[in-house]
Amino acid sequence: MTTATDILTADAYDNPYALSHLDALEAEAVHIFREVAGEFERPVILFSGGKDSIVMLHLALKAFWPAPVPFSLLHVDTGHNFPEVLAYRDRAVAEHGLRLHVASVQEFIDKGRLRERPDGLRNPLQTVPLLDGIESNRFDAVFGGGRRDEEKARAKERVFSLRDEFGAWDPRRQRPELWSLYNGRHSPGEHVRVFPLSNWTELDVWQYIEREGIELPEIYYAHERDVFKRSGMWLTAGEWGGPKEGETVERRLVRYRTVGDMSCTGAVDSDAATVADVVTEVAASRLTERGATRADDKVSEAAMEDRKREGYF
Repeated sequence: MTTATDILTADAYDNPYALSHLDALEAEAVHIFREVAGEFERPVILFSGGKDSIVMLHLALKAFWPAPVPFSLLHVDTGHNFPEVLAYRDRAVAEHGLRLHVASVQEFIDKGRLRERPDGLRNPLQTVPLLDGIESNRFDAVFGGGRRDEEKARAKERVFSLRDEFGAWDPRRQRPELWSLYNGRHSPGEHVRVFPLSNWTELDVWQYIEREGIELPEIYYAHERDVFKRSGMWLTAGEWGGPKEGETVERRLVRYRTVGDMSCTGAVDSDAATVADVVTEVAASRLTERGATRADDKVSEAAMEDRKREGYF
């Protein structure tokens, strides 16, 4: 007996006009970018030079080609960023003729508006510079590269995530998004965070990078690096405060699955030197990249949700 599932599965393989899952994800993201361009006055793309923001920019370029991307970029610079990532960021801005706004955590520390944390982590300090950058530039829509598979708080997000006049996130105020209909209505002082990659997984991102031939910073691929172990993660030595007494630096073959700053982003042992190698490695993994290598998410059980309620990404 032929079932409805059998018919749908056959159609997906036999119909030459059926979209692949990557084509469907790409089409959804392009639709989201165009919706925001039509609904909002001053959108901006959060761009760190990490893989998700790179894919997001690639999709934005596709969405408006041959016209230029009608949004500027915003990077919240912790001051502890990987040099390879900052170099990539600057190359991308120059190549595509984009305008880049930089909100510096170090400047806020120097002015006394922020104080260094005892644990040395700076990713949790990004919220104030981010909100200041949004307010001072009057951005009303802020694209982020967050995905629902990354972390349980992000799994609660809508594609259009309403933030109040203080930049705070309240999951009870989020709106239904039936049939991919997005409601960008917001009051003066409020803004909307927009997540075009919400329905993507880490594997989707890497398969798309492979298909599109997207260049990434070299730290995403296996390379020899001086690292030391802290809290079960291989961290890069640097001026941010590591290693401490008793922490031994080793030369290891590693790569990074996600990129925050050097104080909280761990490398993983890996010999995956090409995109195809990474796709194979990610397909076999049972831990999300944030769950495996981000110290800022391990501060507490609800660390990400607490920061989101304060205005974090």
